[in-house]
Amino acid sequence: MHSDSWDTWDTVARLARRFNAHDDERGLDAAQQWTLQVLKIAEETGEASQAVIGVRGTNPRKGDSHTWQDVHAEVADVIITGLVALARMRPDDAAPYFRQQLAAKAAKFLPPEPGAGVTPCVQTQ
Repeated sequence: MHSDSWDTWDTVARLARRFNAHDDERGLDAAQQWTLQVLKIAEETGEASQAVIGVRGTNPRKGDSHTWQDVHAEVADVIITGLVALARMRPDDAAPYFRQQLAAKAAKFLPPEPGAGVTPCVQTQ
């Protein structure tokens, strides 16, 4: 897998600064901005849900209205919006904070990697 974390977080930070500037111009304080950004995550999640309903055709009024590609795009929107929210709330350390949170949550769920945590034995003569 291609590692583009620098480019990703640079872009996320730029987006966060842009949204901050927009909301600052509107006179919103930090707590209001963060609240609205978290609500935006919920909105994007709803759009992803709507796309899944459209793929499955479970809304008789709309029928088969979406594709799995639409779902993929909506899920990406949820992730982007979440990353921007984190960057807006933690502008100085969003990337390392996210890495730490991901590692902590993964450690609770994933089995240890083979050889992880084992210090190699070095023989001296």
